[in-house]
Amino acid sequence: MITLAEVSKNFGNTRAVNNISFTVADGETLVLLGTSGCGKTTTLKMINRLIEPDAGTISINGQQINRDKPELLRRKIGYVMQNTGLFPHYTVAENIAVVPKLLKWDKEKTLGRTLELIEKFRLPKDCMELLPHQLSGGQQQRVGLARALVADPDIVLMDEPFGALDNVTRSGIQSEFKALEELKRKTIVMVTHDVQEAFELADRICLMDHGKIVQIGTPKDLLYKPVSEFARKFLDSQRLALEFKVITIKDIWEFLPLKLIKSEERALSSSTDVWSAMERLSSAGDYPVELFSDLETKQAKRINFQELSTAFHFYKQRAKYD
Repeated sequence: MITLAEVSKNFGNTRAVNNISFTVADGETLVLLGTSGCGKTTTLKMINRLIEPDAGTISINGQQINRDKPELLRRKIGYVMQNTGLFPHYTVAENIAVVPKLLKWDKEKTLGRTLELIEKFRLPKDCMELLPHQLSGGQQQRVGLARALVADPDIVLMDEPFGALDNVTRSGIQSEFKALEELKRKTIVMVTHDVQEAFELADRICLMDHGKIVQIGTPKDLLYKPVSEFARKFLDSQRLALEFKVITIKDIWEFLPLKLIKSEERALSSSTDVWSAMERLSSAGDYPVELFSDLETKQAKRINFQELSTAFHFYKQRAKYD
């Protein structure tokens, strides 16, 4: 869907982005991760030509983006900013309708799509005529997401979309983000400096430093196959918490006791991460109270907290030496 080939950008004597190349597959969520000033936001903005590269090419669906006028390109790409970027003097309905107006949609089509998104993002139905300052931070961010998605673009760019929210609100919106069916069909490039957020939302992570790509891979690749000392140290302080989030019941299935039973519909999916499973089991002591099912083998295992912890430990040990 998106290809960057040997792309660079200078600001004066500073090389903000230094000869980077990567691809983003159709329907993939790629997170650009790194410290402030590493070039991730500049990279994101070059994809929709808010910033023009000095060298290299950027293509969408095999066509270089500089063949279109920037404004035409941007109408086909959703864009979400940290501070929502909502027009303060526009109502919620008017903010969401910005792109449909540029695309000359009729009022009925615009209203129908707006109401659809307001329902999907769990916004109050009476918010249409409110101004942004009359909404909570979480509600403003949902309106920003709705505005980016209203024209159903194939690509959505997100620049620190949840960074201005408090931890509780951010966690809630991240969960909604992952569950929203409409976003699962999109190709998403997201910028964040929040490691937990990157691991929560990304299919792959592009770790950057001083304008260069250090490593691109799945969250598990970055945890267990770091390509450099920088990549390893970048995650060290949060490593255990990240492992709990990215390792699933399916990953540790072979290390769980062989108490196999016939799979049942009420069983939890083996795609459940270890942290979520531990939360469910933590109050149950050593009693086997949760059932997990593997869709491929059609088998299920009833496990307790101690068995889960032991299997997690064995998986980690093996991952270190693979």
